[in-house]
Formats: sequence, C-alpha cells, structure tokens
Amino acid sequence: MSAPQAPAPPSRLARARRGVRRVVLRRRRLLAALLVAVAVAAGVRAVAGPPPETRALLVAARDLPAGHLLAADDLEERRVAPDAVAAGVVADPVGQLLSTPVRRGEQVTDVRLLRGGLLASYPELSAVPVRIPDAGAVALLTAGDRIDLIATDPQGGGSEVLLEDAPVLALPPETAGDSMGGGPTGGRLVVIGVTPELRDEVADAAVLEFLSISLNR
Repeated sequence: MSAPQAPAPPSRLARARRGVRRVVLRRRRLLAALLVAVAVAAGVRAVAGPPPETRALLVAARDLPAGHLLAADDLEERRVAPDAVAAGVVADPVGQLLSTPVRRGEQVTDVRLLRGGLLASYPELSAVPVRIPDAGAVALLTAGDRIDLIATDPQGGGSEVLLEDAPVLALPPETAGDSMGGGPTGGRLVVIGVTPELRDEVADAAVLEFLSISLNR
C-alpha cells in the first residue's frame, strides 16, 4: 500500500488572493469610510448642479485717462455672470481711443470710445481731451464743430490763441471719473483734434492755464 501524498503547495495566485483578502479584512473599516465619503460627495455634487455660467470679457487693467489709445496690456480678461455684462460692451477695444476716463476693472463699452468716423476724417491729427471750465459754452457744441482754443494765464499774463479751427471729435458725458488723476473739477471735457507738434503744448495748457473756446462752426 503506497504512502499518502502530501498536499500540493498553494499556487502564487492563491497566495496573492489570500494576501489581498487579509489586507481587506484588516482595513475594512477604512475602506467602508472611504466608500461612504465618495457616495456623499457624489450626492452633494448631484444636488448642487453644474457651476454657474460665466462669460469672458476684457476690462481695464488700471485707471485710464480720456484720449488714451488702448493697447493689449491696458486690458485684462475677467469672467462674469451673463447678467453682469454691461450693455454695449466692446469685445476687443484694442487700438481704439477712449473718449472718457475708465476705472480699473470697468468694462469698456461703446460710449467710452471715440468711434472711427470723425477721427478717421483727420488722419493727421491726434485726439486730445481738454477740460473747458465754461460748461455752458461746451453745451453749445456738437461733434464736428470747429473751435478756436484760447489760453489765459491765471496770474494775469494775458491770453493767446493756442488752436484755430480745431475740430471737435467728441463730447464725453460728464461723469465723476472725468476728474480722475487730480485734475480740476467742474466744466466739461471736450476731445479735439490737434496736430502732433502742438499736442504737448495743448496738454500742458489744459493743466496750467484757463481755457476757453470760440465757436466757428
């Protein structure tokens, strides 16, 4: 009678299965907690629904003055809710002139820009914003009018005509932002066409002297 054979050793697969089973049994509480956490997170996400819809648009990256030619680094992208998009917002205002000051973070709308019509008619001129203290006189103007710009020394040094027959390019609406940058308050802002060689002189006079206008039409 032959001797009984010894049982065959367990295969590698069987040993691996036993090892996995032991690990699962030892850590079954941790695994159960993880499964519960995943289920809760999935439930919360299902209840919360999808994230709110937003729209990307360009806003001013910093405070910008009237008459500024917009460049790419003047703007930054921001996402807002669709109902927060301003009426008349311009998708890509790069290369256009501001007819009024714009605050940092403000959306650039069509009413803030000097549209190409009038400016394109004077390719040799630059658009320069000047504040005229006599708001009543500015109220008589319309875009396209011609004016003489007169500078008077506030210290009594006399007056001189800075510009003759300069075209009025835009009449920005009066806003609190028009005084941005520490300039004088009151009066009205007028954007006029100025030759490049007189641009700096007119800009300096707008700060240092009292400006008035004579309407030529």
